[in-house]
Amino acid sequence: MLKLFKYFTKKEWGFIFISTIFIVGQVYLDLRLPDFMAEITTLVKTEGSEMSEIWTAGGWMLLCALGSMVLSVAVGFFAARLATTFSKEIRKRVFNKTLSFSMEEINGFSTASLITRSTNDITQIQQTVAMGLQVMIKAPILAIWAISKILDRSWQWTAATGVAVFVLLILIGTLVIFALPKFRIVQNLTDNLNRVTREGLTGVRVVHAYNAEKYQEEKFEKANTELTDTNLFVNRLMALMQPGMSLIMSGLTLSIYWIGAYLINHAEIVDRIGLFSDMVVFSSYAMQVVMAFMLLAMTFIMLPRAQVSAVRINEVLDTPLSIIDGEMKSTPKGIEGEIELRNVSFKYPDAEEYVLENISFTAHKGETIAFIGSTGSGKSTLINLIPRFYDATEGEVLINGINVKEYKQEELHNKFGYVSQKAVLFTGTVKSNVAFGDNNQNPPTDADVKKAVEIAQGKDFVEKMEGQYDADIAQGGTNVSGGQKQRLSIARAVARKPEIFIFDDSFSALDYKTDRQLRSTLKKETKGVTSFIVAQRIGTIKDADKIIVLDEGKIVGMGRHSELLETCKTYQEIAYSQLSKEELENE
Repeated sequence: MLKLFKYFTKKEWGFIFISTIFIVGQVYLDLRLPDFMAEITTLVKTEGSEMSEIWTAGGWMLLCALGSMVLSVAVGFFAARLATTFSKEIRKRVFNKTLSFSMEEINGFSTASLITRSTNDITQIQQTVAMGLQVMIKAPILAIWAISKILDRSWQWTAATGVAVFVLLILIGTLVIFALPKFRIVQNLTDNLNRVTREGLTGVRVVHAYNAEKYQEEKFEKANTELTDTNLFVNRLMALMQPGMSLIMSGLTLSIYWIGAYLINHAEIVDRIGLFSDMVVFSSYAMQVVMAFMLLAMTFIMLPRAQVSAVRINEVLDTPLSIIDGEMKSTPKGIEGEIELRNVSFKYPDAEEYVLENISFTAHKGETIAFIGSTGSGKSTLINLIPRFYDATEGEVLINGINVKEYKQEELHNKFGYVSQKAVLFTGTVKSNVAFGDNNQNPPTDADVKKAVEIAQGKDFVEKMEGQYDADIAQGGTNVSGGQKQRLSIARAVARKPEIFIFDDSFSALDYKTDRQLRSTLKKETKGVTSFIVAQRIGTIKDADKIIVLDEGKIVGMGRHSELLETCKTYQEIAYSQLSKEELENE
């Protein structure tokens, strides 16, 4: 928890300092009230007292109460302001850190867990800071000050107060011991509930198609019940706090008055007024002492849960990045636009077997390099090494003669127009999705957007949409078809005007005619741009300058379509599984 406090700004520390001064003033005014109460009690019991004296003491008492209320409101204002701005800063840092993660770090946290950490966990911190500023600072000041006020009073009353505090501490300790282990479980179960909910909503079409509503309901019910039962256990324990506190405070009041009655009964007549006054004052101070420890109890209840949340947030903020920016060097002349892989091997973190082994090839400027192979052969993994989504375990990936590890990530990514295996669209419009991102160039104009959509063969369907290029796109592109999503994703890559295209199985949802037209237009309109294509269809890659055939992470064939048909058995099997011998010969 303390590690997060380093993110406080000077302004926020100023809020804490001012709030502390106000809290001291508030405690002083609160502890003045019993003195005026004692004065009024003495005046009432003393013969010859003037009514004006009682009114004066009552007036000061009222002013103290009003002053305490004003200071309390001010502290509450500063606490809310501080907690809100602090949580905003932490949320921003968690989100920005997550965006800086490579695929390796992203895979280390589930999406549901990152969502919970960015919302629920930070809310826990926010509530603790808001309450803590008012409680953690006030409680010790109030406790010490109130105790100092009663130390010189009757030892019997002091002993009764000590017993009450001791019982209170036992109650708090018992609750913390039993509740603390459950707090982390609650957060993990919240992660799980978010995961199940997100999974069910994302795959709702498949759920309906397979009549799996009952299965998903049972899955959700299990996660929901586990979280509910754990929360009920914790909340039931916490619910014991209020009646326990009421019992202790009522018992203490009863003890003080019982002891007071005994002392007054055995005292001289002249001393009884003083004892009665002391009893009233001591009762008020004793309540303040218990209240101080009750505030501390609230702190002890909130802190464990906040501590669990703080640890989870720090896990994100302190996660070391596996991919670090390099220092960009000038591009050597003569090899501009060249991409080379030298003896590249790759295995995922903590894995024993290599996914890719000894991959070497060179792509010259303007060439189209295609990758094909069976499912799990390593095509997408290989493609992800080029923009450095992962770092090669062994070997080098070179762009323009420079190892990708020497580039700054922003400079490296500016070279690419990337279309992922799963087409991703963002909430917004057609235009905002196509003009997405920053390429250190002038933002795409409306003409650039229209040209990119036309190249991606999306003009017909976009101009039929309501609003055309300003038509709304739902989250995830759920209001357009799979083929339309792919074409808009391709248009986004084209509008970027990159040096290198990466198409990771990005034509799979297109029909053969649209696929052929798109590739033909793309080749003509983006001449001089190096392209990498991962595909499953022979028809998509047969015109590539170089086709690389992968099998179990190794290159088993490299060449043009016609060469591989003669020399590569794996390529032949793929080709003949899709097209007849006559069709291949005709092509």
